[in-house]
Amino acid sequence: MAAETSRVAVPIGPSSTPQTSCWKQLADAAEPFLQGVAAQLAAQTEGFEPQIAAFAKYALTAQGKQLRPMLVCLSGEAVGTIREAHSTVAVIIEMIHLATLVHDDVIDEAQLRRGRLTLAANWGNEISVLLGDCLFAHALKLAATFPTPDVCRAAAGAANTVCAGEILQSRSRGDFDITREHYFKMLAMKTGELFSLSCDLGGFVSKTSEARRGALRTYGLALGTAYQLYDDCVDILGSEATAGKTLGADLAKGKMTLPIIIVRERAGAADQDRLRHWLAHWQPGCLADVVELMVKYDAFADSRLVIEEYLLAARGALGTLPAGEGRSGLAGLTDFLTEQTEALGVAY
Repeated sequence: MAAETSRVAVPIGPSSTPQTSCWKQLADAAEPFLQGVAAQLAAQTEGFEPQIAAFAKYALTAQGKQLRPMLVCLSGEAVGTIREAHSTVAVIIEMIHLATLVHDDVIDEAQLRRGRLTLAANWGNEISVLLGDCLFAHALKLAATFPTPDVCRAAAGAANTVCAGEILQSRSRGDFDITREHYFKMLAMKTGELFSLSCDLGGFVSKTSEARRGALRTYGLALGTAYQLYDDCVDILGSEATAGKTLGADLAKGKMTLPIIIVRERAGAADQDRLRHWLAHWQPGCLADVVELMVKYDAFADSRLVIEEYLLAARGALGTLPAGEGRSGLAGLTDFLTEQTEALGVAY
């Protein structure tokens, strides 16, 4: 999971880089920028106390998809010229993201993340919680180096929103009757917010207009929500090789996701009772029964339609941006996620 120095892979899905011409073109174009971000992120360990530098290094080299830095790059390019400040902004956002992952692994009692032990599994929850706090603080300290308070204010606001979204999700675990509205609100807060921030600050550093920054924010929020919807569906519809984890992990933690909500909304009383029982007394063998209900109530197809609605909204937001490689790259991300989404549940 350590950042690669010779080539940075940036898969949009939860596993290894898909070998499609669409993705290869996007990844190759962003590679120099992402390499610079990876190097700058690794260098941040010098700003920590020597006694905790090893913990910080472990967390900061846990980069995976680097999708948020990629959004900073493409958004900045879509409305202007890429400069060094774009890399700094990308580092700030990635540090906030990595801090949330450190805390998530404590909350979820996770032992592994992308094939290696989590910080908590290595050094315990106390160090992990405090190290996550240090990462948040360091990101804001870096944001404060900008000559204007706008970057720091935006980063702090986004961090607040992400953490609030995680609290809402934690409090909603096991809530069989969660509404769609509440579910989508959590997705926007805990995932869409940092996507939106990445696009917004990419435009801000390029000194674009407020109108275009607004369009980038709208795009990022819609793409981020679609991405989290896709990731939630992969937990049920994907393969373990694709998901990078045991299927049904979200359901085992009591997280209601869109396919489950669709089944609950459409099922009769008997099937609702069965579903409620499986979720309350989860065992790996329950997954096949849940999938059977999803087939019965067309939850797969309808989940894909909802994801595509968000991707259409993301594409629509790009209409006011100038034509060019940056805008094409942002559109390409929506096209690629469409391809991935269309493959969900096909076997069923």
